[in-house]
Amino acid sequence: LLTVQPSKRFLRSAALRQNSLKIVGSVVFPVKVYVKLNHNSPRILCLTNHLRNLELIDPKFRWNGPGGGLSSENSSVEISPTGTLILRNFKLSGVYTCSIFYKLTAMQPYKNLSIKYLIYAYSDPKAYYEFTARYHTAPCNNYYNTYFERTLIQILNKLVDELSCEVTLIKAECHHVKMQRGGLQNEIFFTFSVASLDRENHNRLCQESACDAFHRLNKAKHLIERFFKQQVEVSRKSSEPLPEIYYIEGTLQMVRIEHCYPGYGINALIHPDCPECCVVCSPGSYNPSNGIHCLRCDSSLIYGATKC
Repeated sequence: LLTVQPSKRFLRSAALRQNSLKIVGSVVFPVKVYVKLNHNSPRILCLTNHLRNLELIDPKFRWNGPGGGLSSENSSVEISPTGTLILRNFKLSGVYTCSIFYKLTAMQPYKNLSIKYLIYAYSDPKAYYEFTARYHTAPCNNYYNTYFERTLIQILNKLVDELSCEVTLIKAECHHVKMQRGGLQNEIFFTFSVASLDRENHNRLCQESACDAFHRLNKAKHLIERFFKQQVEVSRKSSEPLPEIYYIEGTLQMVRIEHCYPGYGINALIHPDCPECCVVCSPGSYNPSNGIHCLRCDSSLIYGATKC
């Protein structure tokens, strides 16, 4: 497979096919290459399509990266005798340049050609669900409210623990609510999130589909929704008076939020071949938090800036 820029289809299955993909350079423009963060790059050739179809005599290759000259003596770099570059456990985004010295005939002097690549680290967007729910409660200054908040998050975490997901309390605020055509009542407004944890370091055995972060997160979402639905069903069936703290039916709301690592962002205009990827922020931009876009910063001179 020979290509100038990776296609969208390639990006979907890059981790499976890196060894078979070959990226060819151009003397007209720098070729953009997208490498998944902490993964190996595809094979990056020190050739153009034109040179690839020629017979080259005594070719010599020299690679330079953002940190200077590249050599196979570095464990994160592999350069073949034919000048093909593979970057291992990739992290360092930036401009990579290959110089090729060659002859077309034995009698001719050496020719020199410089080929430039822009190599970007990318990662898949991370996602989490943010929930809000309301509980009827005791007076707002009651110490039992704090105990209940802690207990509720512990229960939800036990629900999703087997899925390697985590529930985090964002805030819990007690308010006095004036009811329609009624008096005041006290309510706790909960906001919490559920996110899938990185499972690469887990020793648990599971099928590949079951280990997928998206699959686990959606299953956790359904468990949480069922938990609140069951609270309503139990209250309806019970002949006992409602407890002092109870879930208010119909108040559970949920939104899905996507985000990138700090220093990464999504930009389909700049990176049309990786439109849904969290690509490292280029010089002149930064992302200080788990936002979704790189923000403009004229004073930023590095790739992956997290501050301006």
